[in-house]
Amino acid sequence: MISFIIPTKNEEKIIEKTLKCLSGYSGPHEIILGDGNSTDNTISIAKKYTNLIASHQGTNRPTIASGRNDGASLAHGEYLLFLDADMFIYDIDSFFEKALACFTKDPDMVAMTVRLQLFPEMATRADNAVFGFMNFLHRVYNNYLHTGASPGEFQMIRTEAFKKVGGFNPTLVAGEDYDMFRRLRKIGRTYFNNHLTAFHTGRRAHVVGWPKLLTQWFMNNISATFFKKAASDEWKEIR
Repeated sequence: MISFIIPTKNEEKIIEKTLKCLSGYSGPHEIILGDGNSTDNTISIAKKYTNLIASHQGTNRPTIASGRNDGASLAHGEYLLFLDADMFIYDIDSFFEKALACFTKDPDMVAMTVRLQLFPEMATRADNAVFGFMNFLHRVYNNYLHTGASPGEFQMIRTEAFKKVGGFNPTLVAGEDYDMFRRLRKIGRTYFNNHLTAFHTGRRAHVVGWPKLLTQWFMNNISATFFKKAASDEWKEIR
């Protein structure tokens, strides 16, 4: 079974499209939200599709990592698939038939990511260029250099491997996604599947701008790698 896990906070504008997509998968699955105390209609929309909703507890500020961990705490699947709230997968049954076949074929593979692409109607030339280059880098890092790297939009992980590395680092405001794949690479093989594509909105790049966002990604990745903390003090909501 696949456990689809989505960290959310005030995602009423986009979450239903994502949940409709995932609920269309005919294979064994469950849909889980790790919610960071949304104040809009995110939860009421989500309840149309799932009752598995983990709300953030405690007084500490919720992070994307803690939302993913909270969601994973409710999961029953053999595979955990961490997705952002603005994701869409076309021909979803065929997609996961191929994804699961990769894990079955390679018992040493602990995690997989895929090509990311913006919805064609939203994509600019800059978007296509940047994500084309990022997809190339993730393929090199995982399949050739074997260092492990993956954005948080799509991370499919064996549950036993996720538990073995202790889940996401909840103290990381950003960079928790790359940190996860680096740690997973120490216990098994991570893989970039160049034949599968997941789509998203690219909303942060469109609001922040590519120069600033690429700088933030780079600084947070370096800081998480060498200092075990994010360079950013907060990761602002883009809705």
